Amino acid sequence: MAMATKIVTLSFMFLLALATSTEASKYQFQKLKETNMVFYMQDWETGANATAIPVAGIPHKRWWILGFGTIFATDDKLTVAIERNSSEVGRAHGIYVNSALDGSDLHLLMSFVFTNKEYNGSTLEIQGADRFYLKYREVSVVSGTGLFRLARGYATLETVFLDIPNSNAIIRWNVTVFHY
Repeated sequence: MAMATKIVTLSFMFLLALATSTEASKYQFQKLKETNMVFYMQDWETGANATAIPVAGIPHKRWWILGFGTIFATDDKLTVAIERNSSEVGRAHGIYVNSALDGSDLHLLMSFVFTNKEYNGSTLEIQGADRFYLKYREVSVVSGTGLFRLARGYATLETVFLDIPNSNAIIRWNVTVFHY
């Protein structure tokens, strides 16, 4: 009985390994593509159409963009131009947290969900430190779906509008992504 169990287990492991290697090998001979894109993230924490809100923070302290430990949920519009009413290319869904004791750094965890015709339904996964007081910062593209399956890359961020008292900002994203 023990021998039969070993044979079944080994057979299952062999079939699993074969299925996994077949799926991975389908990308082995495809040429890696590079896609570059520029868009603007409309990050509004105040007003009638707020797209980012604080959802957690340190008890008895102000929850705001400069407050260490403040966590924001976001559904920011991604647009082709700096104007808020310009054409939408997608949405930035996710969270960011102020992760520096002096309030100078955000940690981003976001999915860019594309809604425009060219990339509709595809996503890019973003992660990294946004040292927002710097003119230019860089975060990682760590994954993707749809047209961006198996993506990796980077994005350079530049704040083109900042209203700290109202916690509103427009961020220019220059994204370079490698994918199959």
